[in-house]
Amino acid sequence: MCRSYGVIFFIAALLVSENLSAIQYAYIVRFTDKNNTPYALSAPLSYLSSRAVDRRTTQSIAIDSTDLPVDAAYIDSVLTNTGGKLHGTSRWFNFCVVLLSDSATIHTLDDKPFVKSIEFSAFYIDSLHKPGRTGAELEPMPKKTSGASYYGNTWNQTARVNGHYLHDDGYTGSGKLIAVLDAGFLDANTHPGFTSMWDAGRVVDKYNFNLATDFVFSFDSHGAKVLSTMAGYIPNTYVGAAPLASYALYVTEDGNSEQPIELVNMLFAAERADSIGADIITTSLGYNTFDNPAENFDFATDFDGKTTVAAQAANMATRKGMLFVATAGNEGGGGWNMILTPGDADSALTIGSVDYGGVVAANSGYGPNAAGHIKPDVCGMGQGAALFLGSGAYVNQNGTSFATPQIAGWAACLWQSYPSATPHEIKQAIRMCADSYEMPGAHQGYGIPDFNCARQRLLEVPEHPDLFAPEGWVVATPNTFVGQKISLVVSADTEETVVFCLTDITGKVVANLTSYVYKGYNPVITMTVPDLPSGMYILKAVSGEHQQVLKLMKY
Repeated sequence: MCRSYGVIFFIAALLVSENLSAIQYAYIVRFTDKNNTPYALSAPLSYLSSRAVDRRTTQSIAIDSTDLPVDAAYIDSVLTNTGGKLHGTSRWFNFCVVLLSDSATIHTLDDKPFVKSIEFSAFYIDSLHKPGRTGAELEPMPKKTSGASYYGNTWNQTARVNGHYLHDDGYTGSGKLIAVLDAGFLDANTHPGFTSMWDAGRVVDKYNFNLATDFVFSFDSHGAKVLSTMAGYIPNTYVGAAPLASYALYVTEDGNSEQPIELVNMLFAAERADSIGADIITTSLGYNTFDNPAENFDFATDFDGKTTVAAQAANMATRKGMLFVATAGNEGGGGWNMILTPGDADSALTIGSVDYGGVVAANSGYGPNAAGHIKPDVCGMGQGAALFLGSGAYVNQNGTSFATPQIAGWAACLWQSYPSATPHEIKQAIRMCADSYEMPGAHQGYGIPDFNCARQRLLEVPEHPDLFAPEGWVVATPNTFVGQKISLVVSADTEETVVFCLTDITGKVVANLTSYVYKGYNPVITMTVPDLPSGMYILKAVSGEHQQVLKLMKY
């Protein structure tokens, strides 16, 4: 694995510790079902926040089995049989990660009927979860709008994408919740540039998925730098892209080792972001190689947009109504050269890096992904990006790490200006208003976005647009139905998962279906619906790349 802010090659032999009891092995245990869950799809507020439920309602996303928590009885059985410690669970993909001091105990699960599969995920020479650290949370101070003097250090990166037009109209990210997945937020609780955020209580959640603690203000300064490009707010000195948004701070990267479990941590963080009602997830972490070379990814087979755990997390997050913004990585021109994961994900808004003049950084990762999808999607100003240092200083540094959160922040402001938009519509408005949209390339993608243009484009879109989908992508045959079956024909330009949601004219969801489709014309998909009264119904089809809305009549 490598982080987007520089490839770290730390290949170490697995040494025998003097304290053998400290050794830990991490295993992913996948379950067969959720049959005995005490939770019900009809009562989502028992396992999702009201924000998360509201997001689904607004976008006509049905609550389904992937929203239900992992069966607690299965988890208890895993822990009891192995004597292990729980690291985390994935409700989306129905598994848990267990930490063991003796790897042999994992075989106590071999004959358990509820266990679907087991796979090794990581090795730690010292135990992973340690007692939580504590640190003083900031006692902040007051503050208070355009042009170069107001933005100070951030004017170049703001003007580069015409972000100030959104701020001028009052769109500063307020009401939007951004989850930041990173390596650590050293001194983010003390830097004066974050005072506004702390004063207003806009950090709504924080968690370290490595150490199972809510202390995130150590370990690494990278996350604080990333956060500053969005949340920094000292008018006339430094104004970030989304200075009045709310934030969740999640540590998923382990700086002490490079192992596949860090992608699982990213999945856990995405699920937690979903459950608290986040609108946007942004990560400046990217992966391709690991301490153990045998675990390294192969671009052709692994980076097809849907294979790695991180890419699956990004795609599922989008299905749940969140915009997932990911770095393209800094491997351009090197031995790897290409984008990293989860930047390869079909539904991710993947970000490359340019300088103020619009020249793509030489080391910005190249696309497309292995399936041929254009990556990166767009570029932000990562060369000479203004950001914070923990000492209270302001500096300029380089990397797609710092271009990525800027675009995420501006996306939050854009979404605030058009609250009924879907992640797909936000993503497409950004791409269609980029300067290379008509001639995308492997290094710059669709180019540098113009957020003033993106807002105007959204304002011109009808309430339930199908403008961004190829005409005839989904066809109902016919567009009337009599019984309890709707026949659908899908002509897809890639393999992907499509979610179909049928609502009545009041917006109430009456039926839903999730189906995997293949490139080209697919066999007829039959959607079963309840015995509905006559009238008009709205069928919405959403994938990682497309959206279409059809009007159907029931007789």
